[in-house]
Amino acid sequence: MTKAWGVAILAAMAVFGWSADVLAGTGQPSPWQMGFQGAASPIMEQIDEFHWWLTVISALITLFVLVLLVIVFVRFNEKANPTPSTTTHHTGLEVAWTVIPVVILVAIAIPSFRLLFDQLNIPKADITIKATGTAGWTWIYEYPDHGGLNFISSMIQDKDLKAGQPRLLTVDNEVVLPVNKVVRVQVTAEGILHAFALPSFGLKIDAVPGRLNETWFKATKTGMFYGQCSELCGINHAYMPIAIRIVTEAEFAKWLEEAKKKFAANPEPNPTLVATVKEELKN
Repeated sequence: MTKAWGVAILAAMAVFGWSADVLAGTGQPSPWQMGFQGAASPIMEQIDEFHWWLTVISALITLFVLVLLVIVFVRFNEKANPTPSTTTHHTGLEVAWTVIPVVILVAIAIPSFRLLFDQLNIPKADITIKATGTAGWTWIYEYPDHGGLNFISSMIQDKDLKAGQPRLLTVDNEVVLPVNKVVRVQVTAEGILHAFALPSFGLKIDAVPGRLNETWFKATKTGMFYGQCSELCGINHAYMPIAIRIVTEAEFAKWLEEAKKKFAANPEPNPTLVATVKEELKN
C-alpha cells in the first residue's frame, strides 16, 4: 500500500515539476518539505499509511461533491430547468446518504483504532529510558536498566554550532540507543508542562509534573533523529530539542561504557532542579 502511494506521489511530482527535496527528511525537517518526515519505526509507518488513506478518502469526497455541484449548476439552473421538480422525498437517495457516510466512517475507524491500540499497547521492552522536562528548559535522561545512568541535555547555541549541525536541534548530550530494539520511554516533568515529540518515530506524549506517562518505539534505521518539546505555552519550549542517535548493539555497548565514566560524577537529577524550579515559578 505504501509503495503504491509512493509511486502516485512521484508521478504527481513529475507532472508538476516538484523537486524530490520536498519529500526528503528522515530524522529532521527539510527545506520546503511536504508531508511527514521519513518513517524510522513501525508506528510511524502506520501513521504515514493512515495519513495517505485519509487523504485519498478526503480527495474522493471532495471530487464527488464537486461533480454534484457542477451537475446542479449545469442541469438545474433557471435557463436549463425553468420548471423545477416538486419531489421532496426519495427513499433510495435518503438510504444512500445515510449508509454511505457510515461506510466511510467505518473505513476510517478500523485503521484508526488499530493504530491507537498499537501506540498504547507497549510490548515487552528491551531497554527503558526516562525523559524529564525541566523548568530550566532542558531534558534530563535516565537509563534505569543501566545503573541509573543520567545526564542533562541542552540546546547548543547558534554561535557554538559546528559545520553540519542543525540549528535549534543540536544538543550537547545526545540520547544513544540500539537499533531494532523495543524502547520504553517514560516521560515526566518538573515544575511546568512539556511535551516529548520525535516525528520520525511517531512519538508525541505530554510530560506532566507529578505524573509518569509512557510510550514506546522501535527504531528500524541507524542515524541521527531530532525532535522538540511541542508544548505550546511557555517562552522557551521551542528551544528544548530532543536528539536521539540510533546505533548498532556493539556501538551502544561501547558508548555505554564511555557514558558511565563521563557522567559518573552527575548528582541525582531532581535535587539540582529545585532552585531553578522555584525561580521559574516566581517569574
